[in-house]
Order: sequence, then C-alpha cells, then structure tokens
Amino acid sequence: MPEYDLSQTSGRFAAHVDMTFRDHAFLRVWWQNAHWISDEMMRANQPWPFQIRRWARQGIKTIVNLRGGMGTSFHQLEREACERAGIKLENWTVTSRGAPTVEQVRGAKELFERIAYPALMHCKSGADRAGLMSVLYLHFRKGEPIDKAMRMLSLRYGHVRQGKTGIIDTFFELYLAQGAPKGLSLIEWMERDYDPVRLKDAFRSSWLGNVVVDKILRRE
Repeated sequence: MPEYDLSQTSGRFAAHVDMTFRDHAFLRVWWQNAHWISDEMMRANQPWPFQIRRWARQGIKTIVNLRGGMGTSFHQLEREACERAGIKLENWTVTSRGAPTVEQVRGAKELFERIAYPALMHCKSGADRAGLMSVLYLHFRKGEPIDKAMRMLSLRYGHVRQGKTGIIDTFFELYLAQGAPKGLSLIEWMERDYDPVRLKDAFRSSWLGNVVVDKILRRE
C-alpha cells in the first residue's frame, strides 16, 4: 500500500480519492451503521475524518480500529483526524473469516479494561468484526452471557452468518455447546478444549452466502 504525504495538497487529495473509491467510503458518507451498544460503547463502520470530529464533539475519547491497515489511506486520515480531535486511536486487528484465537480474545478483554470511555469501535462495514468485538465487549465488560450478547451478530447490523463470516457465530455456538455446560468461562474453554484450526477446517458456508458477502457486499 502506498504512503500518502498528508502535508501536501496532492498527497491529501490522493488519500481521499483512494479512500472514497477503493475503500468504498462514498457509501459511508451518510450511512455509518452506528449503534450505541451500551452507555459507553458505540459500534460503527469506518469513519470519515469529519465524522471523527463530530464524535469528538459528542465526547468520544477512544476509537478502536479493528481493520489494521496501517499505511493505507483510510488509516492515515483516521490517525490524523484522531490526533487533531484529541481522541486516542487504538489499533486492534481481528478477522471476519478466521476462527478467533485465545490470544485475540484474551487481548480483547484486556483492551476493554484499559481504554478510556466513551469509546467507538469500527471495522470497514461495522457488521462482522465489530459484531465479534461487540459480543466480547458485552460479555467481558458488562457481564452479559454469550447467548444474550450474540444479538450483536444479526442482520440488523449487516452481519450475514450464511457466508464465510458465519464462522464467528459458529465459534460462540461451539462454546455454548461445549464449554458453558461444563461451567467453563469462554477463555477457560479456549485454553482447555478449543482448536481454532479444527474449527476453521470444519466450518462450511453456503455458496449464496459467500456471493452476498464477498461479491455483492464486498466485505473484508
């Protein structure tokens, strides 16, 4: 990915063009898929710089970027906007098509314990990775049982479980079937019985779900 010199007019223009079209940000000018999931946490899609300024005015202290993408146009513009607005930007990369690892889940728990609130977390579309982390946030931070917190994985937020992104649902359902009946916490189950490689190998998505997620919605 090219680096953009935001100190130059040409570099700033190129970054905005790249974000607008290659990253499909034109779709996110008016539609942010933004939802408060508690009194202190919001989930959303990738924000524009002007949206970050607005979130700052509304009191957001931390933005958690779940996409990674360091060096990309969207990340450079987001980093600059957060610095100017006085918002702490946290980069915590998770995937929408891979089985979560115990390191990722344990790290998410620690992340929610240390960041300043109110906070906003986002992926590209605010549907899958934001859904995964919303379940973990409600479970670890708010004490909700997994089966209740899984409401964060629904079509209301754009999550399609029939595609490859359904591995997130399957991960939590596996815990509910194997770990919860034994009285194990999510992390205890992952450390003792869980095999992410086996889960990914066994998971099967539908061809129609894959068309919707990969070809039509063009999710990461």
